[in-house]
Amino acid sequence: MNTSRPSDHILIVDDDREIRELLTAYLVKNGLRVVAVPTGRHMRAALEDAGPFDLIILDLMLPGEDGLTLCRDLRTGKYKATPILMLTARSEEADRILGLEMGADDYLAKPFSARELLARIRSVMRRTRMLPPNMHSTEPAQKLVFGEWQVDTVARHLLDESGTMVALSGAEYRLLRVFLDHPQKVLTRDQLLSLTQGREAELFERSIDLLVSRLRQRLRDDAREPRYIKTVRSEGYVFASAVEARD
Repeated sequence: MNTSRPSDHILIVDDDREIRELLTAYLVKNGLRVVAVPTGRHMRAALEDAGPFDLIILDLMLPGEDGLTLCRDLRTGKYKATPILMLTARSEEADRILGLEMGADDYLAKPFSARELLARIRSVMRRTRMLPPNMHSTEPAQKLVFGEWQVDTVARHLLDESGTMVALSGAEYRLLRVFLDHPQKVLTRDQLLSLTQGREAELFERSIDLLVSRLRQRLRDDAREPRYIKTVRSEGYVFASAVEARD
């Protein structure tokens, strides 16, 4: 009896027919199963009819709904756990950061080689599979409440008990959301980097400690006796507070 794992199933969403055909041929040659479609409407049909998929390759510039809109919709629906690799012809840092903040796991700027894309696919799926199987995200909600704090997930604001907004950088907000989505679970540095920083996760392993320190300061959390973000020796960090989701 064959008990080997089935080959990974990839969905490509790109309106350029030549790119779809070239990538499909290359990925299939390298042992992947591939479905390629040109628009968001076709993507939704493929998700229902040809899924499940292990990863979605999503072009930023699409006719109709663009890749950022589709990425945001995927992250708030039943496919929120499916890894997304975003393709973009834009090289500006702001566009790449926006894609990551919308929920993409990685990005690749055009033009690129099919070999590099395959390496990125494998890297994203390897990082995703590092996560414990019992990890789950909080259901979409307008507010996440913990201790005397609340996060407005629509405006992306952190508010204290008096309703005063505390400014967070993009990286600080992403890290806080990871903790709020996985409360009372020990997360390693590699897992935190993977969930917050996409491709850059492989570059600066110790940067997560600096980011945790900055976030503790925003939450007025005493690093010696933290109430929210506790250090677990030789393992990583755990968000120790209960989190309540409110509409």
